[in-house]
Amino acid sequence: MNKFRLQLFFLMTLMLPFGAMAQQGGFITTKGKEIIGADNKPFLIRGTNLGNWLVPEGYMFKFTNINAPRLINEAILELLGPEEAGAFWKKYQDTYITAADIHYLKASGMNSIRIPFNYRIFNNENYLEQKDPNRGFELLDRVVGWCKQEGLYVILDMHCAPGGQTGDNIDDGYGYPFLFKSPAMRELTANIWRRIADHYKNETTVMGYDLLNEPIATYFDKNEFNPSLEPTYKQITAAIREVDKNHILFLGGAQWDSNFSCFGTPFDSKLVYQFHKYWTKTTGKEVIQDYIDFRDKYNVPIYCGETGENTDQWVGDFKKTLEENNIGWHYWPYKKMDNTKGIVTFNVPANYDKLIAYTQLPREDFAAIRKAAPADREALKKALFDFIDYSKFENCKPNTGYIQALDLKP
Repeated sequence: MNKFRLQLFFLMTLMLPFGAMAQQGGFITTKGKEIIGADNKPFLIRGTNLGNWLVPEGYMFKFTNINAPRLINEAILELLGPEEAGAFWKKYQDTYITAADIHYLKASGMNSIRIPFNYRIFNNENYLEQKDPNRGFELLDRVVGWCKQEGLYVILDMHCAPGGQTGDNIDDGYGYPFLFKSPAMRELTANIWRRIADHYKNETTVMGYDLLNEPIATYFDKNEFNPSLEPTYKQITAAIREVDKNHILFLGGAQWDSNFSCFGTPFDSKLVYQFHKYWTKTTGKEVIQDYIDFRDKYNVPIYCGETGENTDQWVGDFKKTLEENNIGWHYWPYKKMDNTKGIVTFNVPANYDKLIAYTQLPREDFAAIRKAAPADREALKKALFDFIDYSKFENCKPNTGYIQALDLKP
């Protein structure tokens, strides 16, 4: 009987998806300057960001005048009305990223992904015509499940925090980093993170939590705002550690995740310090020397959470510089319409130029909205829904040169 049970267990193990076996070893953690995998060996992050999925960005839609989720949603409401706008966003969230996308990313040779999200999907606020504080878990649980099957790890990234942590379109706020001026907003941020951490506290597929994306834009006084950043991280960390002592916490620097000078001695045993780099020199250690010096001073891991959006030569050269200095990376973005500077792309729908033109018209009051109304509303509606259909994985095309520059497989 014991022999039979042993054989049955072995057979069932063989039948498990590879990723399920790969991730049974426990949590990814840190030790000194290294991120340590479940196999107790150094783990160098290599992957991409699922940008534009849970945080739509205007430039990813080729819009210029409307660049944050709430502004994009306002234009779609004007075109479609509340009912069809809600249907659009639900289909968009259910279609833009699927199991096929996750399978492809694993097959390309990546080991992890970073998922930007808006805090509103975990709060009782209207976001993209939905008001469900559990919608975030519904959407993320799917992707985490697919990643678990494939053997990909996940970083959850609060791209948009209550009140706005950046003061620009990427935080879907109001043009000012109100988070650092409002105790109530900071408490709400900590409470949402506690809720997320409690939900994923036992999930080893989740590598960790990126607490605030790109806080404090360069438009604001560093002396006024930067001193508030680390205390905010400490408040969020304390809330998370009430329920979850296992996961890594990723801390981004001030001024678009570029400035580590606001950080003191590490205050938690599982911290990774994150920087972002775009459109800089790609070769030579000096381009990332400040971050390396910080790593050496405090004996902590560092990682590049966003980079890319550039030529094949640029992304390949910078990837080499990062890895020569033992720094992992998540390139931005995975998927973008009519774009060669990312992992995959898809075509522009018919009449999409009319949709872009509409978003650029003055619509500051109701008279202007009526004046801007398209003669053929159905054509613009079709262009919007075609955007969703074209973004399906089966309709995407790999950017072979870009992928090969990252030493991945198209």
